[in-house]
Amino acid sequence: MIVTEDIFDNFKDSEGQIIPIKRYTWRNCNGITVQVIAYGSTITSIQIPDKNGVFGDIVMGFDDMAGYRNSLNPYFGATVGRVANRVGYARFFIGDQQYQISANYNNTHQLHGGFKGFDKVVWESFKNGDEVVMSYDSKDLEEGYPGNVLVNVTYCLTDDNEFIIDFKATTTKPTFINLTNHSYFNLAGHDKGAVELYKHVININADKTTDVDQDSIPTGKLLNVAGTIFDLQIPKILGDVIHKIPGYSGYDHNFCINKGVKQEEGFIARVCHPPSGRTLEIYSNQPGVQFYTSNFLPDQSKPGDVITGKGSANYYKHGALCLETQNYPDAANHNNFPKSIYNPGDTYHHRIVYKFYITT
Repeated sequence: MIVTEDIFDNFKDSEGQIIPIKRYTWRNCNGITVQVIAYGSTITSIQIPDKNGVFGDIVMGFDDMAGYRNSLNPYFGATVGRVANRVGYARFFIGDQQYQISANYNNTHQLHGGFKGFDKVVWESFKNGDEVVMSYDSKDLEEGYPGNVLVNVTYCLTDDNEFIIDFKATTTKPTFINLTNHSYFNLAGHDKGAVELYKHVININADKTTDVDQDSIPTGKLLNVAGTIFDLQIPKILGDVIHKIPGYSGYDHNFCINKGVKQEEGFIARVCHPPSGRTLEIYSNQPGVQFYTSNFLPDQSKPGDVITGKGSANYYKHGALCLETQNYPDAANHNNFPKSIYNPGDTYHHRIVYKFYITT
């Protein structure tokens, strides 16, 4: 295993200081490479072979800091927190104490940690053998959240073609924590678009989803997937189901992972692109996974904003999918959802394993 460090790019902060952004590159014995930068603790590239041995980059991203700092960046590859996903009405309670947090979603709710979440800060980082550790100290009342929260994210690529992400966090006050990685995958290649994404076969180990309102805020109800378009326990071709979601232009839903996988890493999902043979399996200790099919990327058929990514590729709606392992959205506001409030002395722990292989 080879792990190298260099500078991805520089940017000028609000005080005029030039900030160099470290980049780490893993290369295993099979030639697979993964790159992560310290800005947003962000995965910028994953290069894996197809069934003919041709390598391709399977995650969306940018070539420079201008892209990652652009307001159009939809969290490509980033570590998302302090609380991933939605928080209804940008508030939650701990005991009798209400906390009002920043409302960056429809001017009413919060999404992915607020206006300046963990995806928009520079993390401290260092190599530790084959691993890289990135750390961020989130201050008390940052985006409205109580407590100083120290987060460490450890990354490692193995010679078994597994890329492992391990999140740990501690707090000085009771607080709400729910982290995730927000990589956008297209196993045909980051630039291959919806035509190839629709050929992907998706399987999610979940028998329920969280019911949501018109703003995608959970109601607290859990819905059985059996007999519905959300039943992905049996693999489905994405193009056969993506346009059948009632009221949506694709999937953007939390799936409740089947019982028995909540302590150690259990099977979450499998995605395969049959033409290339590239296959991704995801394992995690989290109770949920947000399955999102890039519905809010620019619509190629309509004029408007364009997101130009790596290699001058333009990214459009349904050009990639996300499988964001995490707690259920808005968990602090629903007593029947898994634990989301952490106290001093607790350790938040979230582990993800991305396993890559070829299906022939």
